[in-house]
Amino acid sequence: MNVDPDRIGSWDPDPVYNPTNPERVGFSIAYTIAADAAGVNQSSKGMILATFYCGYACSQVPGGWAAQRIGGRRVLLLSFVLWSLTCALVPLDPNRGMILVIARLLVGVAQGFIFPSIHTVLAQWVPPHERSRSVSLTMSGMYLGAAAGMLVIPSLVKFRGPQSVFLVEAALGAMWSILWFKYASDPPRSEHPKATAAGFGESLLPVKGNLKIKVENGGHSIRTAKIPWKRILLSLPVWAIVANNFTFHYALYVLMNWLPTYFEQGLQLSLQEMGSSKMMPYLNMFIFSNIGGVVADHLITRRILSVTKTRKVLNTIGFMVASFALMALPRFRTASGTVFCSSVALGFLALGRAGFAVNHMDIAPRYAGIVMGVSNTAGTLAGIIGVDLTGRLLEAAKIANSDISSPDSWKVVFFIPGLLCFFSSFVFIMFSTGERIFD
Repeated sequence: MNVDPDRIGSWDPDPVYNPTNPERVGFSIAYTIAADAAGVNQSSKGMILATFYCGYACSQVPGGWAAQRIGGRRVLLLSFVLWSLTCALVPLDPNRGMILVIARLLVGVAQGFIFPSIHTVLAQWVPPHERSRSVSLTMSGMYLGAAAGMLVIPSLVKFRGPQSVFLVEAALGAMWSILWFKYASDPPRSEHPKATAAGFGESLLPVKGNLKIKVENGGHSIRTAKIPWKRILLSLPVWAIVANNFTFHYALYVLMNWLPTYFEQGLQLSLQEMGSSKMMPYLNMFIFSNIGGVVADHLITRRILSVTKTRKVLNTIGFMVASFALMALPRFRTASGTVFCSSVALGFLALGRAGFAVNHMDIAPRYAGIVMGVSNTAGTLAGIIGVDLTGRLLEAAKIANSDISSPDSWKVVFFIPGLLCFFSSFVFIMFSTGERIFD
């Protein structure tokens, strides 16, 4: 990704940043079908589905650190190569639980480097007034990939078997890696005057050891830059981001991993026969994520609202609407009603990303990858807790009611993320800021 110095400050989103892969939703669909055919119980399914997030949690902060030290471009390439190889080489056999556990741990570790690296790269490349839509466009690629996965993968499993999903995912990862290796480049040099004026480039990287920097009188001063771990971990604005990241991913991962089971066993519907409607929740995330980014940048650029108020308004609207939609979801007993309700929930959660998810770069542009690693670790813990807890709740409901087709079996499953959305939106209102608090 080469930069034209005359275009610095007028950044164009580059689609090569979008990790548009259906890996996570693809595995949940393929494994759900294979596990149900093999008679695996809901609790065991939850454990396997949650294993990914254990590995994912372990590499979030190391991923941010590595991206800051050796560059997000290199770390992203390494991540995609590792998880693509794992997908290509591991068999999908529900009866070989240990192999699946190890494979999902490896994929989780590899993918844990992705988002901290992306935030490091974007913080270096993107000027402040374009951050909302750049982050929204970049992250929305994941939702577009999930939508494509929901549309294609059920038919792929039916005609080619569950193992074919792994091979397709590996091929997609390999193709992305080749494109990234060929076209990606390091950020613009910080000494370029337009790069400095735009507020991005290598000047946003932490500095190793002592660095001589020019001052206005022509002299030099010495600056030592270290990652302020203690300040980051004790910062209330950081914890406001952490709380909302946890909630966002709890809701997302529960729906991503268990919505196929809800359709198949809760509503007695076939995913393969539902047509294109099943992709709507993730397509809605793609649309609303980009709407949120454009609206946020418009409000900030036109000075309609401050950065702080913009982040709080969009985050609150997104999470409050999602809260009501999640708690209402088990009341819908038709395919169209469930698709509509889950689409509203996920769409408005994605709108809320223009609040909390961009806030990493508002408060700590130099350490965006590190702060993202910290908050995404919380989001990953939400996946471990939420996916496993959902499996246990459904297994208990199945023992009590003989099956999980009744609405009562699913009320608690969706009420928990709904309540979390309500709580975390208030945390963000109370403690978040759009001001830069880490130099």
